[in-house]
Amino acid sequence: MERLKGRRALVTGAASGIGRASALRLASEGAAVFCADIAAQGAAQTAKEIEAAGGVAACGSVDVSDFASCQSIVAAAVEALDGLDTLCNIAGILRPGHTTEIDMGVWDQTVAINLSGTFYMCRAALPTLLEGGGAIVNMASAAALQGVPYNAAYCASKAGVVGLTQSLAAEYARRGVRVNCICPGGVQTPMTAKGLPVENMDPALMARIVPLMPRVAQPEEIAALVAYLASDESGYMTGTAVKIDGGQVA
Repeated sequence: MERLKGRRALVTGAASGIGRASALRLASEGAAVFCADIAAQGAAQTAKEIEAAGGVAACGSVDVSDFASCQSIVAAAVEALDGLDTLCNIAGILRPGHTTEIDMGVWDQTVAINLSGTFYMCRAALPTLLEGGGAIVNMASAAALQGVPYNAAYCASKAGVVGLTQSLAAEYARRGVRVNCICPGGVQTPMTAKGLPVENMDPALMARIVPLMPRVAQPEEIAALVAYLASDESGYMTGTAVKIDGGQVA
């Protein structure tokens, strides 16, 4: 498919997991992709894979919790790709634990990366996106729609991403920028590979997040939805939080 031919996309979290899979998928459909991650070597490797497959890619390091860093990476992407019309905010962290035992630094870091980082990237990219129209795809979570025990910071930050997405969609729909978000359930990524390493966890409480389908998703399945929301095939969608969770959230 070439439904993204001519598009110029910036993907955060591109070093691994859903971000990497999304960068590769966008490129496979014709987009020029700027791969950004705080793990610069991983982002560079993803860009090399895109180029090896005949695509166009560039890369750079970004700390999404720092607005100045977000501004710099957007500027770098615009320069490298000769413009920007697609932003995919995939970078995120998961730090589970008992709420009464969570260090305040864990809360602050989770909100800073998952929520503030998404806002900072949108804020940095919007002036460019508004010049010619475009699409923003944010990564929320099924945890934004359903309480997950031992994950207060993660749930709160991802719920914030849903609210942010809806607010931006309402503000910019008439100016040619669509904003949607994705709410995955469990996905097989490096971030989730360790499961929920919480001591004295109550298994009965965790039963609420078991999906109807007896497996977790692969990053490529989420990336396929990222590509769809970035494409004109979803041209009448904005402000939507799309579940892709194997039936986890009723």
